Amino acid sequence: MEKHILSIGGGNMGRAIIGGLLAKGYPPERLCVVEPNENARTLVTEQFGVSVSAACREIRDEEIVLLAVKPQIMQDVVTQLAGLITGKRPLFISIAAGITTNQISRWLDAVVPIVRVMPNTPSLVGRGAAALFATAQTRDHEKVAAESVMAAVGLAEWVADEALLDVVTALSGSGPAYFFLFMELMEEIAVELGLERSIARKLTIETALGSAELARNSTQTPGELRQHVTSPGGTTQRALEILDGGDIAGLMRKALRGAHSRSIELAAAAEEPA
Repeated sequence: MEKHILSIGGGNMGRAIIGGLLAKGYPPERLCVVEPNENARTLVTEQFGVSVSAACREIRDEEIVLLAVKPQIMQDVVTQLAGLITGKRPLFISIAAGITTNQISRWLDAVVPIVRVMPNTPSLVGRGAAALFATAQTRDHEKVAAESVMAAVGLAEWVADEALLDVVTALSGSGPAYFFLFMELMEEIAVELGLERSIARKLTIETALGSAELARNSTQTPGELRQHVTSPGGTTQRALEILDGGDIAGLMRKALRGAHSRSIELAAAAEEPA
């Protein structure tokens, strides 16, 4: 029998996971959302028809508790849940960027299984890319349960070191924004060169989608695929030489390192009083 899943938070990512589980055939009666915002509660009810409440009054033993709230309020939310788990062993899954399992355990004041996850926004369309880390208290069947939850909205991969989730945050967590920026610029410049915007947008999106699909299905590296597109003396070579001359590699290195540092900072910020 499927575990009862309680999502604390009914925002975009919480709804994406609930929607993904329902699409995979998860019984709606075993899903529940706690969301204090009335408009968000209405949206969850209308969209999914699952049980929704404004506050959490009970946590069942062996239940999965999905912590789908912003990092800035995680401490307050988890502290409020602490009194509901005395003598119980629910599995906590956190998708809050930068919040460590040690922090969650300390705020809960309990030794319970915790899986920390770094998902991304393509989860909203079932094409997410998430990395997971489990504490030593997490049993194998609980890891399987956590992976199944995240696999409902895309790829789910385990990392052995929690610190690597800060790298994942910079890579796939923030990564969609990098691609959106590149797509935005490509579309805008094509329009500047005379192409109709609707056509420029369609071509940009399909080029990005097709390139990702090609890379996904190929045994070659992205670098090798890039070389196949780059004919000597051709248009692609000219464009890539200009990008190299502007040190695009250096800028991307700085960008990902900056996102990585910020992920680490978020954990410290969560400890600061409001």
